[in-house]
Amino acid sequence: MVVNHINGRQSENVKMSEKQLLEVIDNCRRCHSSEYAMWTSGGHSVDYQHIFLNAKHNSTEQINFDCLRCHGMFFKGSVGDLVEPLNIKGPWKLKDAKMATMPAIPCMACHQIHQDGMPQNRPDYSNPKATFYQREGAASIVYIYDRHDKSDYPVKELPGLNLWEGERKVKVSDDLIMRNCVQCHAPNAQHQAGTGDDKTPRGVHEGLSCTACHLPHSNNARNSCTSCHPAISNCKTDVTKMNTSYADSKSPNNIHFVACTNCHQVVKRKMGHEFVH
Repeated sequence: MVVNHINGRQSENVKMSEKQLLEVIDNCRRCHSSEYAMWTSGGHSVDYQHIFLNAKHNSTEQINFDCLRCHGMFFKGSVGDLVEPLNIKGPWKLKDAKMATMPAIPCMACHQIHQDGMPQNRPDYSNPKATFYQREGAASIVYIYDRHDKSDYPVKELPGLNLWEGERKVKVSDDLIMRNCVQCHAPNAQHQAGTGDDKTPRGVHEGLSCTACHLPHSNNARNSCTSCHPAISNCKTDVTKMNTSYADSKSPNNIHFVACTNCHQVVKRKMGHEFVH
């Protein structure tokens, strides 16, 4: 590749195997140790056995080829080459036991090793106000890997999400990084909110981006409430103690979709205004 590049000859783009990519991850963490530690502590570090040997999930939703679109982007074969049987009865096993502890969503699922753009320049120290404006946005380093054509796409080339709640169009954040999130955390083919694995904020949080609450590598959202709220909401209640899935995983009020009326009942109307208690 280097020789061809120097001589100005075009050459076929080299694609690394999944095994080679996993070796690259070890190099990633040599410099990005903090990001690697956060990734390890989050859900995206899940490995093949936790995805494809999950009896509860497999018995309700049959394993199919599209599983690899998000869980196993770099796996070379089809899902039939990875796990058997492809039914909802089981018991399930990986055809190659060595795949069990391999990460299904490695770093390169969301990052391209060589990114487009120019190297960062030092700021103009004589003009401190310009320092902020010279920095490139974080979205520039985020890509999505498509297993079908084996290519990486920067988030700026991804379409925004058109989402509907019945016939009402849901307001969706224009944050570029969120466009990457919804490639996997997507609604059904009708783009109906809350279907599939869609967790696009609605209710009181409609219009917010995933990154407003979730840290990018760990997905941790523990400090999300206090980052925006001064401890209390408009109704003077401590948001961290409200009956939502933020405080209790068993709460019926999912923090992604919670609305005021989930906790407050409308008691009367007066001159076009609603009063709640």
